[in-house]
Amino acid sequence: MTTDKRRLSNALKERNWALFGLLGPLTAFFFIVISIFLSPWFSWWNNALSDLGHSVNSEVAPLFNFGLLLSGFFTMLYSLVSFRNHAKYTSCILVLVGLTLQLVATFDEVYGSLHFQVSVLFFVALYFASVSYVVEKRSVLAFAALIIGLVSWILYGMDIYRSGIAVPEIISLMATSIWVMLSALRIYVSKSTT
Repeated sequence: MTTDKRRLSNALKERNWALFGLLGPLTAFFFIVISIFLSPWFSWWNNALSDLGHSVNSEVAPLFNFGLLLSGFFTMLYSLVSFRNHAKYTSCILVLVGLTLQLVATFDEVYGSLHFQVSVLFFVALYFASVSYVVEKRSVLAFAALIIGLVSWILYGMDIYRSGIAVPEIISLMATSIWVMLSALRIYVSKSTT
């Protein structure tokens, strides 16, 4: 195989792996939406997203937790195979994001304080992934995600608005997911023209 053919083959493989950067967040949101739809008791004003994954109290726990496990797996694949070539340091933190998301699903609310600890680790990892991407790639979008996520948590903590903790959780997730998915799209498009 010639060098050009090998380079093209590697670019196409990386392009395909970049799709996991889209699948990771989209999988999480798909399973969150389906779980909420199937749980008439869920309230944005009273609940955490993790209430959907409570293995004793929630009938959709297997579905919700499976979605988080799968999303974390896809995020780690994207980070390890494709994203690391474009943002080396951020990809390491994004692996931690995927791993801690899987821990949130594995150690659901039945585990009490352990669930709380891995949930905090997950959101802290999200924060540091955005910080890293801002520094590493000068990403305005990651900076906006960072600010939006922080403001949502600060306002929630100060009781500026009334809601369940699910609201700052979903705001943080959505804000971070936008720059992650955009990074995957950029890799996908750039490798299609290689």
